[in-house]
Formats: sequence, structure tokens, C-alpha cells
Amino acid sequence: MIYRATFHTRSKQLGSTLSKDLRKKYGKRSVRVMEGDNVTILRGEFKGVEGKISEVSTQKSSVAIEGVKKEKTKGDKFDVYIHTSNLLVTSLNTDDKWRISKLEGKNPSKQPKETKEAEKTEKKEDEN
Repeated sequence: MIYRATFHTRSKQLGSTLSKDLRKKYGKRSVRVMEGDNVTILRGEFKGVEGKISEVSTQKSSVAIEGVKKEKTKGDKFDVYIHTSNLLVTSLNTDDKWRISKLEGKNPSKQPKETKEAEKTEKKEDEN
């Protein structure tokens, strides 16, 4: 039934364990991986390699990591996709404010939203 799962269900299955310091900080054991997260590979041919996630494939339930490539016989290089259960997240991509507030245990929908108008007024105040 995993192969017939809907996209949002498959997306939830792309979780990896957090490093010990991130576990203490957020109080969570695992997190859904995103592009930009730094990870360490725990199993397989590339065990011990650290890198940044360059692409997430929900179809394959795995991720491509920068610097992890294989070479074809003709010399072309291609990305190796590694299953998320074989990864350890060492640092998080903090661009997504919703994700960080969920990790910290806050309700992101009740957080004050920053509007474009507020940003414009702040810029004008800074210029003056």
C-alpha cells in the first residue's frame, strides 16, 4: 500500500533522525527533510559522508545530496538517491518559518504574520 500512497502521505514518510544536539534543542526525535538541510549518511556505500540535500524525491522516498555522485562508464556523473532512514540531520534549513515554529512546539497559525506593508514601512523608517 506504500506504493499507492497519496503525495501528502508520501511526503510525511520522508523523515530522518535528528542529531543529539538538535534533539535537545527541539525535543523531537525526527523531522521531515527539506532541501538545504545538512545531513550525514549512516548506511551504505557513502557511509560517513556529510553534505547538503540538493533534491527531495517523494516518488523514490529518498534524497540527492551534494557531492554524492556515481560515474557511468562513459564518464557521465549522476546523483545517487539515498533513503531518508539512512540519514542523520545535523543542521536544519531555517528559511521556512512555519517549519521552525512547528519544531519549537508553537502553533504557527497563531503567530503574527509579517506583511509586505509592514516590511515596507520598516524600510522607509530605516532610510529616514
